[in-house]
Amino acid sequence: MGTYVSIRGWLECDEPQLAAIQEIIAAHDDSHYTNGWGSPRRHVNWIHYIFYGADIRESALDWFTDQIQAIAKIPASDADGDLVRGLFLASHEVEGMTEWQVRDGQLFITPAQIRHRYLDD
Repeated sequence: MGTYVSIRGWLECDEPQLAAIQEIIAAHDDSHYTNGWGSPRRHVNWIHYIFYGADIRESALDWFTDQIQAIAKIPASDADGDLVRGLFLASHEVEGMTEWQVRDGQLFITPAQIRHRYLDD
């Protein structure tokens, strides 16, 4: 049956960065786990959000982290210099939970804080 990882989280960006994110997601479309990506029906105010939530096979983790790393590298699109940022929690069936921070143009993976462990129950 395989080992699964539950991934849930979001990214924050501006409109040009959102278009770049959507291109990266489309380039990695696998017609299955790609369906975990979603966004609000209608944009509200200035920050754009895009969410991911799905249980994926451990063997697909590289597929997902490759996307996140490419997304993290999207440059700032205006003088503010804001890069894409976000937060994901990944619950591995065997190895436990990790926190994935998207910031400063990179993906940082660390053990999740104990306060998030209720999500693994």
